[in-house]
Amino acid sequence: MIVQDQSSTKSSKSHKHLIPHHFSEPKNLDFSTWVSVNSFKIFIITVLTLSVAAFFFFFHNPIASPTPFCFQKSRLSNNPQKIKIPKLNLDKIQPILDKSSPYSSFHSEQWIVVSVTDYPSDSLQKLVKLKGWQVLAIGNSKTPPDWSLKGALFLSLEQQANLGFRLVDFLPYESYVRKSVGYLFAIQHGARRIFDADDRGEVIGGELGKHFDLDLESVIVKQQRIFQYTSGNSNRTVVNPYIHFGQRSVWPRGLPLENVGEVSHEEFYTEVSGGKQYIQQGISNGLPDVDSVFYSTRKTGSVPFDIRFDEQAPKVALPRDTMVPINSFNTLFHYNAFWALMLPVSVSTMASDVLRGYWAQRLLWEIGGFVAVYPPTIYRHDKTESYPFIEEKDLHVNVGRLIKFLISWRSEKHKLFQKIRDLSYSMAEEGFWNENDVKFTVAWLQDLVAVGYQQPKLMAIELKANVDLSDRKEYVPPKLPSMHLGVEESLTVNYEIGNLIRWKKNFGNVVLIMFVSGPVQQTALEWRLLYGRIFKTMVILSTQADADLAVEQGQLDQIYKYLPKIFDRFNSTDGFLVLHDNTILNYWNLLQADRSKLWIANKVS
Repeated sequence: MIVQDQSSTKSSKSHKHLIPHHFSEPKNLDFSTWVSVNSFKIFIITVLTLSVAAFFFFFHNPIASPTPFCFQKSRLSNNPQKIKIPKLNLDKIQPILDKSSPYSSFHSEQWIVVSVTDYPSDSLQKLVKLKGWQVLAIGNSKTPPDWSLKGALFLSLEQQANLGFRLVDFLPYESYVRKSVGYLFAIQHGARRIFDADDRGEVIGGELGKHFDLDLESVIVKQQRIFQYTSGNSNRTVVNPYIHFGQRSVWPRGLPLENVGEVSHEEFYTEVSGGKQYIQQGISNGLPDVDSVFYSTRKTGSVPFDIRFDEQAPKVALPRDTMVPINSFNTLFHYNAFWALMLPVSVSTMASDVLRGYWAQRLLWEIGGFVAVYPPTIYRHDKTESYPFIEEKDLHVNVGRLIKFLISWRSEKHKLFQKIRDLSYSMAEEGFWNENDVKFTVAWLQDLVAVGYQQPKLMAIELKANVDLSDRKEYVPPKLPSMHLGVEESLTVNYEIGNLIRWKKNFGNVVLIMFVSGPVQQTALEWRLLYGRIFKTMVILSTQADADLAVEQGQLDQIYKYLPKIFDRFNSTDGFLVLHDNTILNYWNLLQADRSKLWIANKVS
């Protein structure tokens, strides 16, 4: 339209000399002459009329295809838009009362919240027998409609929708993250402690109070001294707690893969007073919380995992500026950390609780609280099912960057809920989750206020770790039998894993070149994890390149074309080792090998 107006204006200016004088004799035109003189105007009017008609036809005719307009919309949607930070007004929140569920008058201070997709498991039937705890089962679209278990409360999708919570609109139908409804329901009905669990874990000894600290206000808990990882180490931002409990070659889901090779135990610990361990992470025997890389590389066929941790090891706390992975199936949350129960909805299910855990730890420092990891609390059964690696890809790629971002993040807000909103917004800006989770966070905080939750007060504490070197405590974890590449790990191999420096001395200046013929997203990370801590570097070739995983494109039958280029890139190394991904190199045995017979000694042109 603008172009037409401009053209019309120019035309009128450039043809002024053709306009007849007001006092000149008028022309007598017939219809055919008038049409020929005004043909251009008629054409323009016709085009505009047809355009308007087409517009109304496509948008008001339900049978018409909207394809042309959808294409234009999709093109516009590719333009990135700045995320808007939603307002958080908590002053006029109306209370939400339970008027719809059959449990409206129910009250309990201790809740176990689980997500169920199938009929009650044997483990869940044992959970409902725990004295002093109320089990709340949260259904989803896969849950049988006739689900029931004596002793457990059950909320179906329909019942969840009728509770009046704002966050229900954001929740996927088939996901365990619907547990967020259960958390709110428990808080609404008097919760002071919430045990986040799943339906495949059995509490060791049948009593949660034997493993966790339930009464943080008691004098005994406040006076206890808890081992704490040494703070003040700027090079360490995350720890593998499994090492402390005797398993140095096992790592939890959510630990950055670049930290897996850090297998040495803590040189010394400090101590911290109890009473503020608002989030208590339990260790699981049997199948601990491991990622798909570990599960795929350490599994022997259909034999289930049965990994054991030291039950006599002392619990250990995390200082500020140091984090640990937290899961959603064996973690106790106290009232002051109920805000930390929110499970993000815009990330994969395998990443949701891990991101929640890191996000929560950073905010926990603002109220003077901390996370503590406890000796084995449950036995979790391995169902020997495949782990969905694709759902962990973003987790492996981004979790290291996330931890660095969280530790450096600061907020000048004066209330915790304002800080929570700001951090969720900052994480969306950084791409750790999307704008949907920012809105979800605001809905979660509003719902917390609506069910009567009181946000904790901030603590005026400098977010800088202080180390009292005179208060060192030594604890050497035992070396328990473990799993290594699908075979039972002997004490000898366990010892070798704890001394990677010996392998580094021999192979630390050797470049490993590997061609991957299988699924590159899974295999590349598996082998990089296995060999990356031994060799100087790894070059991975595949028929399909993957920039996120640093995988280069190449053809196996033409690998001779790529090798000279790789040799030129690493011309200061001691040598190169070429492997196919169907070969496992027992590098721990190479220390005794005759290198003169193993390596090709002559130079490669």
